[in-house]
Amino acid sequence: MTDAILVLNGGSSSLKFALFQQRDELHLLLRGSVSSIGRSPRLHIAPTALSPEIDRSLGDEPIDIAKAFEAVASFLADRCLLRQIGKVGHRIVHGGREFARATRLDERTLDVLHKLEPLAPIHQAINLEIVGMASHLLPEALQVGCFDTAFHHARPELSKLYGLPREMSEQGIVSYGFHGLSYSHIAAKLHDRYGAAAGGRTIVAHLGSGASLCAMKAGASVATTMGFSTLDGLLMSTRCGAIDPGVILHLLQDQKLSSEELSTLLYERSGLLGVSGISGDMQTLLASKEPAAARAVDLFVYRAGREIGSLAAALGGLDTLVFTAGIGEHAHQIRQRICEAAGWLDVVVDDGLNRGDEELVSAPNSRVDVLVIPADEERAVATELLDLERA
Repeated sequence: MTDAILVLNGGSSSLKFALFQQRDELHLLLRGSVSSIGRSPRLHIAPTALSPEIDRSLGDEPIDIAKAFEAVASFLADRCLLRQIGKVGHRIVHGGREFARATRLDERTLDVLHKLEPLAPIHQAINLEIVGMASHLLPEALQVGCFDTAFHHARPELSKLYGLPREMSEQGIVSYGFHGLSYSHIAAKLHDRYGAAAGGRTIVAHLGSGASLCAMKAGASVATTMGFSTLDGLLMSTRCGAIDPGVILHLLQDQKLSSEELSTLLYERSGLLGVSGISGDMQTLLASKEPAAARAVDLFVYRAGREIGSLAAALGGLDTLVFTAGIGEHAHQIRQRICEAAGWLDVVVDDGLNRGDEELVSAPNSRVDVLVIPADEERAVATELLDLERA
């Protein structure tokens, strides 16, 4: 039997994985992750019919993505699950302009994807390294890439353009948008809840260590806060978000930063970590009594509230606001404050519901439905892989 689908979702600090079985619909067999790769790595397995909950240390020393993959492969092999895997789906951050849907990963495709590494320097190389390891481990399995940029591919042309010479746009210097697999999953959930209208004019807030907002109409992307790279838009854990290009020129020309120093600054030393000087972790900042921690949280909320206003303008109003990903799902204080910032749109959250585990957390007098929907990029990848097979 090789009817199982393994989904691999690698990032700079974690490797998430899930195993699904193909039936009339996708059936989750196993879900887990290797987290805190760069600090004190841990293997966590969620409880399912195949396994009890497991949470164990992988040692006190940092590991790389290859060691994380070895831990996942070893876990699957110990349970004789590798022989059941006939397809492997990979979350790949950047698909450029060429890849607008799930794609078989052959030599030509991988060559094109490697050329996109400068546009997603902290993700793309890791994603493709995982493809190589999975191909070696499971040489007979079909390897399929699913792209975070694909969900935004059909956006209106004006939402993709920058005010640069036309030849630069034609070369690919345009807004791509990211977190598309997360948004695809949310769109599917909204279709389940509301039918074809999918919540109408909707803003989805994917708030994690990477963060962005997406404006949707009837479940389709209209505008999003991330653009050419994963640096754009909201303040993030260690990334700066939107910044005046003049600041970049100043850092290069006047402060004489090298391109490597500038990249490290913008991707790894900014955001919540840079503003607070304490941590890039939202829960750590919320628990801190330091004024600098409060300042970083305040800036995060301010930027999110301001961008919601921008996307509501692009939509011509707002019917539904969705929170997802780590901060969006687990930081009720941040949801509350962002909804207060969006109060002018008649967004009202119910405090009791917001502190609980409900999906709908808006108050009865809220004109906008406010939802909390867990992210599931792995299921979105598996769904796209099956859609590719059926096409």
